[in-house]
Amino acid sequence: MKIFGVTGYKNAGKTGLMERLVTEITGRGFTVSTLKHAHHSFDIDHPGKDSYRHRAAGAHQVVLSSGNRWAMMTELRDTPEPPLADLLAQMAPVDLILVEGWKRDNHPKIEAFRAAPNNPLIATNDPTIKAVASDTQLDVDRPVFDLNDTTIIADFILSETGL
Repeated sequence: MKIFGVTGYKNAGKTGLMERLVTEITGRGFTVSTLKHAHHSFDIDHPGKDSYRHRAAGAHQVVLSSGNRWAMMTELRDTPEPPLADLLAQMAPVDLILVEGWKRDNHPKIEAFRAAPNNPLIATNDPTIKAVASDTQLDVDRPVFDLNDTTIIADFILSETGL
């Protein structure tokens, strides 16, 4: 499996770019999965539902399954968050896994950058960022693409990963 990341600060356009890339790359016949890092507590379950009750009772893992999809929730309780490599090892084989977040990990990435939030450019000091997708002109030592030019960005990622 090939891995490529989309990183950047909050409101940089990461999720929109990820969504467009999944559509573009799967439209070309490749299988794609995604892995997103959340910096806050999140829940995909709801109080009162059976699966929530199982977790609240102390279950380490809860699997929900239907004719359309299945999901596994693992409670960390007092253990640290697993590293990206451990999470990737849990994923089913596909052509490409797009990773949103994990700024500091060592996989190749493209940085989503918008001028408006006034955040610094991560690529300046991070050699794992192979290109920048931006809404403004930038003077950096790697390719800069229009943030909305999904076709060109997908071409770049597929070329970088050898797909």
